[in-house]
Amino acid sequence: MTLDLAQFHETFFEEGFEALGSMETALLKLSAGEPDAELINTIFRVAHSIKGGSATFGFADVAAFTHTLETLLDQLRSGQRHVHSNIVDVLLRSVDVLREMLSSTQRKQPVASAFTAGLHAQLQAIVKSSADGGASAPPVAAAIAVAAGSPAAAGEPAVPGWHIRLIPGPLMMEHGNDPLRMLRELASLGTLVTRVDAGKVPTLAELDPEECVLSWQMELRSDAERAAIDQIFEWAEGECTLSIEPMSPVVSTQAAASNAAPAPAGTATAPAASAAAVTAAAAAAAVAPDAPVTPAVASRAAAAAKLPSAPEAVRSAASEGGSIRVSIEKIDELLNSVGELVITQSVCSQLAALLEGRQADELRNALVQFERHMRSLQESVMRVRMLPIASIFNRFPRMIRDLGQRLGKKVELKMSGDQTELDKTVLEKIGDPLVHLVRNAVDHGIEMPDQRRAAGKDEQGKISLHAYHKGGNVIVEVSDDGAGLQRDKILAKARERGLVGADEELPDDKILNLIFAPGFSTVEVLSDVSGRGVGMDVVRRNINQIGGHVQLHSTPGKGSTVRIRLPLTLAILDGQLARVGREIYIVPIVSIVETIQIKRDQINSLAGKAELFRLRDEYIPIIRLYELFGIQADNTDLLNGLLMIVEADGKRVGLFVDELLSQQQVVIKSLETNFRQVTALAGATMLGDGRVALILDIPGVIVRYMDQPCRAEPAKEAA
Repeated sequence: MTLDLAQFHETFFEEGFEALGSMETALLKLSAGEPDAELINTIFRVAHSIKGGSATFGFADVAAFTHTLETLLDQLRSGQRHVHSNIVDVLLRSVDVLREMLSSTQRKQPVASAFTAGLHAQLQAIVKSSADGGASAPPVAAAIAVAAGSPAAAGEPAVPGWHIRLIPGPLMMEHGNDPLRMLRELASLGTLVTRVDAGKVPTLAELDPEECVLSWQMELRSDAERAAIDQIFEWAEGECTLSIEPMSPVVSTQAAASNAAPAPAGTATAPAASAAAVTAAAAAAAVAPDAPVTPAVASRAAAAAKLPSAPEAVRSAASEGGSIRVSIEKIDELLNSVGELVITQSVCSQLAALLEGRQADELRNALVQFERHMRSLQESVMRVRMLPIASIFNRFPRMIRDLGQRLGKKVELKMSGDQTELDKTVLEKIGDPLVHLVRNAVDHGIEMPDQRRAAGKDEQGKISLHAYHKGGNVIVEVSDDGAGLQRDKILAKARERGLVGADEELPDDKILNLIFAPGFSTVEVLSDVSGRGVGMDVVRRNINQIGGHVQLHSTPGKGSTVRIRLPLTLAILDGQLARVGREIYIVPIVSIVETIQIKRDQINSLAGKAELFRLRDEYIPIIRLYELFGIQADNTDLLNGLLMIVEADGKRVGLFVDELLSQQQVVIKSLETNFRQVTALAGATMLGDGRVALILDIPGVIVRYMDQPCRAEPAKEAA
């Protein structure tokens, strides 16, 4: 009987990436000196399981690399060598290489590269440097230099270079950045070897010509400085994921390949050899991939695909609870079906309200019970989509460590509330904004050590990530104890750019909000980390697109805090129903400030431009929704209606409506999927009486209003 091992591949890759994340987290917790036994064991188990699974499935390159990595980790856990910063750096780079190798293998692309071979040679040199033990072993740093192919060791001139990875973001081409131009400029610096990943190219019907879905991995053989490469990508900062790493100088491809060969099984240390015995039979099957696979080998293959992602105590607890992997598409289908049931239940309740008699009362009582059970089912399905925000937070310890080393700053990261749960879709949307905020905190917020000492601070700066529930939302805070924002500097830059009048005075909160203007930056010297003014406006726009809100607080000399308020989910919305003529609109409750009955002395008009409402000491535009959407109005007199004050992007406007109805939790249906995208509308839902109600997108409403003729900056003129 034969069995296709390919059915286990996807499980192997998914759990492999998860396990590498746990390995990276554990490595960042390692301290110099005597290693923590449990951390080392966790790291070793990941490497050992990936090696066993790779050998089983015939991924020889991955198995060879992890074999050498496993040997080094075995030396650490057996006490043959101590942990120090050089070792941790090499191990962290090994995680990057393994992640890249697994990704290439998953896409069925070649995994070998000069960078991979060079790092493999470094690992082998480190392992060999203490093979004999004792003081005669050369230092690890020297071993790394030898492995890198230094001229002194090889007797041949080394060829320097750079390993570059470019993944364009969705807005990169929209903002005028051409990846092909960047590739041409790189090629002008030296010899460029390029591999393109076209795995995300959609069908022709789904292709967006303004979005680049390709990504590139490049090897640049050149003696060019890092600054010359950074200059090529400077205008794409914040619009792409970019990795630039010095390439290990390669003396000879043949020599690198021979160094990358796996060590013979007989030369493994005793602990490694005994651990490898578990997967020996499966590895033997991998040597002859065309041989038939027996059920016994298949069962071992399935076991090899199960990789550890936590220490034993956590794993045993997880195994007791049990879990299964379900595709997100199936969960979305289930959620959609539950939403339809909620709508049907609401229709039944409204119909039952029209009936009379004893049986009608019994029906209504039964429907109340049904509503209670439906609410419970809906909440249960929503919890299935909820994931801890730790999946986002866990990327930052490594990033802050690398940025701190690059900038010469000492930075400590503190995280709390990482088990706070959010909808998977929300988590996917907040990753990039949080990266922008953390990079800004390290680059602009935290001062250099000597500046902190002069200010009487600890030379090690602190950045905090904190998540918690508040009301029906999740709050995420990014704080630093750095220099804070300079009010005068921001105001001067805004006046220089014409964002604020020369004699105009603004309150502190509005001055701070100026940094969210597109292209705004007070940095005088650009860096490859930040400072080009393409970050904070993207942060606010991305957060607003998912119904969130951004607030900024800063104290000069003490630091800054960015507070992000997020909805728990994008599938269900708490909304206020409002009637305009014969139409029903739903306004997200999170956007509503207050609702006011208008008085005549509170209305001001700008001839031919706009109507303004005086809210205490502030003038805000009045938006007549019947005019904005071109519908028939029942009432056009402001005194006979209501003004709903809403806020988005730091701007307030008043929505003129005829009547406020009930507040209701509604299931959001995509207009783009079922009809087409409409500016100022976030979606639609079905009401209990069968009517369709449109959900307002408040930032879009403001943009649509301001795009109308004679609407530009009416509030500023009134002031």
